[in-house]
This record gives sequence, structure tokens and C-alpha cells, in this order.
Amino acid sequence: MNYQSILNSIEQEINIHDFEGKVANYIPELAKVDRNKFGMHLHCINNGHYAFGDSNERFSIQSISKVLALIMAFELERDAIWKRVDVEPSGDPFNSLVQLEYENGIPRNPLINAGALVICDILVSHLKNPKADFLNFIRKISNNPTINYDEKVAKSEKEWGFRNSALLHLMKSFGNIKNDIETILDFYVYQCSLTMTCKELSETFMLFANKGRILGTNEQIIPWNRIKRINAIMMTCGFYDEAGEFSFRVGLPGKSGVGGGIVAIHPNYYSVAAWSPKLNPKGNSAIGMAALELLTTKTELSIF
Repeated sequence: MNYQSILNSIEQEINIHDFEGKVANYIPELAKVDRNKFGMHLHCINNGHYAFGDSNERFSIQSISKVLALIMAFELERDAIWKRVDVEPSGDPFNSLVQLEYENGIPRNPLINAGALVICDILVSHLKNPKADFLNFIRKISNNPTINYDEKVAKSEKEWGFRNSALLHLMKSFGNIKNDIETILDFYVYQCSLTMTCKELSETFMLFANKGRILGTNEQIIPWNRIKRINAIMMTCGFYDEAGEFSFRVGLPGKSGVGGGIVAIHPNYYSVAAWSPKLNPKGNSAIGMAALELLTTKTELSIF
């Protein structure tokens, strides 16, 4: 299949449409990003690389990082993790407090903010230096020692993290948060401030398309039986209260972030990342979703 030709046609089709959307201005540092940026990178299981646009420019991956924190916590606690966070779609905005009140402080899934904060709490309990240890883990699975946090984004996000602080306090009142709230919040905002390019994201998430093995070295980072569970969570919960729409239109497990990034995987075939900072009302990249829908339509490859 001529993937580069397909990506070129996607770029052309996207560029003739005027997509509406807003950058994530509730995080002041993200509001400074050029809303017209757009790039895409496809990394195939045979190690083929295909791309266009701003695919080699780093951006804040934000909530995409929740999947990477989850695999680390899953390896540390195994199935005990599911006593503190569920695996059901939320149907509510990613930073909602409503369900926590009714469900005794147990988040619906690990990819909404409340669930990701519980995952951070678990990592803080296990790691001697959570920020450094997490960054080293990301560098290992990406095979890229240059990946780093964006200090400005982390600071900006922490200064406006009132809702996340509220989520932590509410869950702590139910006994589902074990560590100091400020320590967890500090780790969380740094985790979200990770910057990667579309190329780097697609290379990192090849782990999920390649049954838990790093492509190239073939090192098994996480067993396949746990990879399949995380892929399932991405499929049902990776796009907040728009997860059903993404499944319907694209048909791949994936994860979005309010920095405008989307990464998706087709097990045994490829990992793909798209970036456009224009967010739709649900907080997902409008252009990114359209581009990935075109990809699975034109290749006739989805998991369905």
C-alpha cells in the first residue's frame, strides 16, 4: 500500500476545508501555540515512516501521557490497580467532579483527569523520584533520550489547576488518595507537559501495536495480556465523552490531548499521530479526528 500517497491526499483534502476550533486557552501557555499548525506521521510495523506537515515539531502531549503513566502503574500494581479506578467510559467531560460524588471517589477510568490523578498517586507511592523516573521510562520506550518536560507549560498548568486540585481533595475525602496532594499535582502537571513530535509519538506508541515490545530491539516492556487491556481502555475511554464518536468515525484505539495531539494504533499494522491545536467543543483536535477518519477510510484498515 502506498501510504505516503494516501497521507498526501489526506493533507490536500484537509487543507481545502475551514475547520473551526479553539486552542486550549484555559492553560495560558497552550494559548500561545499557532492554531494553524498541522502535521501527521504514520509508523508501520515494517519500520516504514510516512509523514507530512508539522510532524517534526514538538508540542505538549497533555492527556496522551496518561496512557504512558498507566502502563507504568499497571506493571507496578498489576490487577490491584482496578480496585482504585474503574474501566468504564465516563460520558462526562474529562474534568468532571459529578460522578466521583455518586461513586464514592472511584474514577470511571484512568484516562479522565480523576483517574489519571489516582494513577499519579500510585506512581508517587512507588517511585523514589517520580518526575525523573517517569521521564526515564518514556525515554526508554521511545528510544529517545532527548524527550523532556516543558517547564513553562507545567508551571502554567499548575497555576490554573484548581479543578484538578478539587478532584484530588474529593477523592482523598473518600480515602482513594494516599499521598500529599501538592506532590501529586506537581507530578501530574509535569507528566502532561511532556513534549513530543508526531514522529516521536507514533514511535513510542508502537509499543501498543507491537504487543508490548519495542520495535527494533524487540524488548518486551509489558506483557501482551496487559497491552490488550490498555488498548481496550483507549478504544472506549481515550476521547472522554467523544469516545463513541471516535470509534464510529475512525475505528482505532487511541488517545487525545488538549495540546491538539491524537495518537492511534492498529495492532500488528501501525501507529499514527496527528497534531492540530484547533479543539472541538469536546476538547479533541477537530482536524486530527478528520485526518484519522480519512486514513482508515482510504486504507480500509481499522480494527472493525
